[in-house]
Amino acid sequence: MRKWLEEIALQSEKVRLETLSMAHLEGLRQAVKDGELWKLWYTSAPEPDAVEAYIAQALKDLENDQSLPFAILRRSDNQVVGTSRFMHADANNRRLEIGTTWYAKSAQRTGVNTHCKYLLLEYAFETLNCIAVEFRTHWHNQPSRVAIEKLGAKQDGVLRNHQFDKTGNLRDTVVYSIIDREWGTVKQGLAYKMNR
Repeated sequence: MRKWLEEIALQSEKVRLETLSMAHLEGLRQAVKDGELWKLWYTSAPEPDAVEAYIAQALKDLENDQSLPFAILRRSDNQVVGTSRFMHADANNRRLEIGTTWYAKSAQRTGVNTHCKYLLLEYAFETLNCIAVEFRTHWHNQPSRVAIEKLGAKQDGVLRNHQFDKTGNLRDTVVYSIIDREWGTVKQGLAYKMNR
């Protein structure tokens, strides 16, 4: 049976997204150290020693057609600066989530996120023919919430006591989405930001 999420590479002039593999291990370790991202209790970034297990789990999810994880490389120096993925893929209903996204501190606020989201959304809506793409984030992750809203996503609601976070506390999850009929306007807005 053909998988819905096939291994791909996407690129713009600023970033290249490659299907995550163990070849990205050292690059991701360095990226997560840049800003000590694992210390941010509301993110999914692993500790440097846990990056190998993190990639291994992502590859299992890829094999089961549940997820398509990416390493994000900055094209100017070919350095791995983060990761993101298509996840909670539902081929029958043509929906997925873009999540488990984090960037090295040096890549934040540099346009990398805008380029990545443009590429991922373009592929989701124009190749996979998604009817909706979700984003979810921790209630307390204000930088992520602002970034998602700047993309043009609308808040669907808040899942109260949704799941336990890595500290063992219950997290409220804010759910956003972009639907297919909004993609044209969102695409135009992202293209404008990328070309400024």
